[in-house]
This record gives sequence, C-alpha cells and structure tokens, in this order.
Amino acid sequence: MADRGDSTDGRPVAGAAPPRGVLVTLCVTVTVSYGVLYYAFAVLAPSITRTTGWSHAAITAAFSAGSLTGAASGIAVGRHLQRHGPYLVMVAAAALGSLAAGGVGLAPVYPVFVACWVVAGLSTSGLFYPPAFAALTQWYGARRVRAITTLTLVAGFASTIFAPLTNALDDALGWRRTYLVLAALLLVVALPAHAVVLRRPWTAAAEHTRRRTTGDREILASRAFLLLAAAGTLTSLAMYASLVNLVPLLTDRGLSTGLAAWALGIGGAGQVAGRLCYPALTRRTSATGRAVAVIGLLAATLAALAVVPGPAALLVAVAVLTGAARGLFTLVGATLVADHWGTERYAAISGVYNAPVSAAAALAPGLGAALAAVTGGYGPLFAVLSVVAVAAAGLAALSARSPSGASALRRDAELVE
Repeated sequence: MADRGDSTDGRPVAGAAPPRGVLVTLCVTVTVSYGVLYYAFAVLAPSITRTTGWSHAAITAAFSAGSLTGAASGIAVGRHLQRHGPYLVMVAAAALGSLAAGGVGLAPVYPVFVACWVVAGLSTSGLFYPPAFAALTQWYGARRVRAITTLTLVAGFASTIFAPLTNALDDALGWRRTYLVLAALLLVVALPAHAVVLRRPWTAAAEHTRRRTTGDREILASRAFLLLAAAGTLTSLAMYASLVNLVPLLTDRGLSTGLAAWALGIGGAGQVAGRLCYPALTRRTSATGRAVAVIGLLAATLAALAVVPGPAALLVAVAVLTGAARGLFTLVGATLVADHWGTERYAAISGVYNAPVSAAAALAPGLGAALAAVTGGYGPLFAVLSVVAVAAAGLAALSARSPSGASALRRDAELVE
C-alpha cells in the first residue's frame, strides 16, 4: 500500500502531505555518510601519516582515487535509480560503505588502504547528495525545492558534528579504531533506515517512454546540457580548490592560523545562510538566471580574496560570502536537471551531469596546489580561480540560447493530455 501522500504509482498526489519520513531519514543518513566517508579523513589524515609512515600525498591520493570512483560510478547508479528507485542502491551502499570504512581502519599495507578507499568511493555514489536528490525530486514533486533545501541545510552540519567527534575518538582510540567505530555507526544508522523507509513505490522511466518525444540520449548530446555540465564542472573546480586553499591564503594575508580556521568555519555558516535564501531565489529568477547569478557571485568573491590585503574583518566577511555562493550552487546543481528537463528522467541525467562535477571536486585540491606553485602564491591562484568561475558563468549564460528541453516538456504534456 502506498504511503499517505502518494498515488499507487509512487507519484505525489496534488495537495497531499509529502512523505516526511523519507526527508527525515535522508537528513540523518546523508549527514552520517558525509561525516564518516568524507570529513573524518580530513581530521584523521595527520594521525594516519604519523603512525603508518605513508606520506600525506600518498594517503590523499588514495582518498582522491575513491572520490573519482564515486564520480564515475554515479552514471550507472543514476540509470539504476531512474528505472528502479533508490531502495536497492542506497541499502547496498550503506552496507558497502560500512565495510569499506572498517577496511580502512584495518588496512595493514598501503595497497589495501587504497583498495578500501576505492570501495568507499563506490559506496558514496549511493550515499551522498545525488541519489538523495533523485529520491526527493521524484517523491516530493512540486515540493522538491523545499525538501532538497532542508536536506542540504541539515547535512551542511556534517563537518560541525563529525570533526570534533572524530578528533575526540582519535585522541581516545587512535585512527584505526576510530574508523571501526565510525563504520559501525554508519552500518547501524544508514542500513536499517534505508531498508525500512525507502521501500516505496517508484514510477520507472520506462512507463513514461511512450509519451516522451525527447529521449535521454538526445538531452545528453544537446548543446544546452553540454554547456551546463561544463559550467558546473568549472564551478566545482573553482569552489573546491578555493575551499582547501583558503586557510593558506588568509595566513599569507597576515591572519593567524586559528583566525583563518575560524574564517573557514564561519564560511560554512555562510553556506547555510545561502541555502536558506534559495527558495526565495527560485521564485524570482529563471533556472539559467540563478546559475549565472550564483556563479557570478562566486567569481566576484574569489577575485576579492585574490586582491584584498585586509583588514582581517573584511577578509572574513568575503570568506562568508564565498561560503554563501558555495551553498547556493549546491542547490543550483541539485535542481538544474529538473528545472530544464523535468523530473521523470532526473536520476539518469543528473548522474551524467554529476560525474564530471564530482571528478572536478576530487581533483581540485591537487590542481589548486599545483596552480599555486606555478602562479607563485595563493593570491594569484585565487585570481585564476575567479577567471575559471567567470568562464563557467559565461557557459551557463550561453546555455539560455540553446533548447533546454522546455519545448520537449511542453510537447510531452500535450501528449499526456
């Protein structure tokens, strides 16, 4: 029997209450997943290097290999989600992620450590934002923006929760046992929650094929999609390269390491503030207009960080605005596919869109460090990243002149009628 708020085919009933249990569950499990499989590594990396003798570059490469695996596997996961829904993927990912996190803690030699991170990366394609966004887009229908915003607001506190928790566990148990505890936490929280709550009706994309005039392949090959995917990839590169290099930039500007770290943390609060503004932004702007405006804001703040020498209060304020731009762009990326091509094909198309975007995020730390070395410092690095963001905004603006699927959606609606 369908839960209250659903029709028998799994689509939201107009005016009915949305499935709140799904949103609450995903808020918890996505937060825990990011905490265990992403933020914990940043805290534990020094301990791993100190106790194993593996270099920081080596263990970071293992982590990045996992991130790239997650980006690549997201395409296949998206296709599965579109046909079958999130249940099997997200249940299996919870089990696999727990196994991988435990394996990281037990890894006796470096090759095993790398292999465990590759498996962990595979699991993230079923645990992080993209599959959760797909579930909320389908089950919440017209209410999806509010649901997705709520999810990102809650999961945005993953670092706030797990950074101190992981540090305390590391002090008490060491990094290996810490990963075992975190693996058990992911297993106990995510696996049963996904197994119980995500067993809901799902309308397979194949059921809509007869009334669609535009197929997935045509959309993926369209000029609009290619421009938007390129814009998202460049934006992701600029966002994450600037994020990991913000503290070194601020210390070069004369801030203490402690104050620079606080600026980074307050920038996280800026992300939350930006996301709170997103529903109002959707009511006042077009999908393309939002993308251009948000990427433009990111470009402007990166340029300011590149040239503003101080004082500290001004630098911190700009860092907060940069955080707001990052928070807004997370939601732009989450809603872009549905805004342009509708919700029925969201999972498969967003899986392809997110693959290069996630790959850029995984490569950004290394590319940022290399650019800083080539350009001669962090100020020039941020100047280059601002230019990258300007280029991304330009690509997003060009997509407005291409067929984005809106006409196809109108034809589909006419066929249904």
